[in-house]
Amino acid sequence: MSDYRILTVVGTRPEIIKMVPVIRALEKRASVELVIVHSGQHYDSEMSQVFFDELGLRKPDVDIGVGSGTHAQQTSKMLEEFEKVIEHFDPKLVLAEGDTNTVVAASLAAIKIHVPFGHVEAGLRCYDRMMPEEINRVIADQCAQLCFAPTNKSALNLLREGIYPYRIFVTGNTVVDACLENLKKAEQSSKIMTKLDLNHKRPIVLLTLHRSENVDDVHKLQSIMEAALQLNECTIVYPVHPRAQKNIATTGLIHDLEKAEHICLTRPLGYFDFLCLLSKSLFVLTDSGGVQEEAVTLRIPCLTLRHSTERPETVSVGANIIVGTETSRILYLSRKLLNEPKTLRLMKTINNPLGDGRAGERIAEICVEACEQGLTVESPAYYETGSADYVSIEVPRGLIGKDIMFLQTDHPSVLVTNVYDSKGTPLFPRPDLKLGKKWLISLFGPLNEIEGLRKMT
Repeated sequence: MSDYRILTVVGTRPEIIKMVPVIRALEKRASVELVIVHSGQHYDSEMSQVFFDELGLRKPDVDIGVGSGTHAQQTSKMLEEFEKVIEHFDPKLVLAEGDTNTVVAASLAAIKIHVPFGHVEAGLRCYDRMMPEEINRVIADQCAQLCFAPTNKSALNLLREGIYPYRIFVTGNTVVDACLENLKKAEQSSKIMTKLDLNHKRPIVLLTLHRSENVDDVHKLQSIMEAALQLNECTIVYPVHPRAQKNIATTGLIHDLEKAEHICLTRPLGYFDFLCLLSKSLFVLTDSGGVQEEAVTLRIPCLTLRHSTERPETVSVGANIIVGTETSRILYLSRKLLNEPKTLRLMKTINNPLGDGRAGERIAEICVEACEQGLTVESPAYYETGSADYVSIEVPRGLIGKDIMFLQTDHPSVLVTNVYDSKGTPLFPRPDLKLGKKWLISLFGPLNEIEGLRKMT
């Protein structure tokens, strides 16, 4: 008999792939009863069922079957259905991964009926509010009782938005787990190289395109496709996403792409075929956040067809270049990789900033521990002040050399939300972090107690 019921929600290809390591780790725990819910946001079998089959994931307990629609239509339908599902199963925790309409609907449905929500891949930010995914990320993180941040940078993003440190856990990214676990299986089972007749000497460049800001914008779509048409010194393999397929046909671009001898158009690929193809590519052109992560994990140089990324760690280590959507810049940077082996080599020889392949186990362990400790949606009381305040102060003399745990133990109603060293560098307020001279700390709590702290000598 299990002790805790945890409800996991998936809805799209990347969510299935990235949640599998967490699901497998939770299934090993005898204390956990796991419920899998599929929203049906990716309802095409080539974008959904094939991933369940290849990854050996059991059939979902519930499939809402939301299908296509506008953002409002999808989200509202999922909100209504998720509420029913959560109330029916009465889980101790709801878990979802990523930045889709599925995730924001699951987070809102859970928090509105006071069921704790855990967000896998929390804290990613590109600071572009024109992207629906950015709005979804922010909302999901604000709803979450457990924020599983893949990197320190994403954890600091959460702190800046007022999310309490004790809700944040730096775990690594589960995409690393999935890639490392499945690459050998993909290489052994996939026949994609032979099927697409790619076993020749010309370098392979993988192209993926699916974001609405690219495929629904005719100018951007034409600009990207024009670059692909001109890059005839390599073989470009382009699995056409259903979202892009209609617009490519409508604009007439499909005829030019089909006539180009160096472009290989294909239907969406299964995970093993995609992983195999990515691993054999010289580099990848993509607007996908997940592919950026998969590329850096497999040490494949990535050129991102956007003007910003919520995975800046991949850029800072030199594995990813933001190329935008203009034909000339795409061509220039693509040919730089094709013609400069040193540049290509440098992009391949990096340390993965996204983790070590054990994120799924860490997340499962934290979830079980939180359930054991009685995870709840909080309702604080501020009888004397009516509310709490955010105040930043220089570390008082009496706290220099003391760690965060000392401060929190002596002043449990005051929370340290941010720490900056004497150079202004943000630091995550770990319990064992010792405070230094001329450091700045941001505090959240009753103003009268914060003022008392300020005077410590």
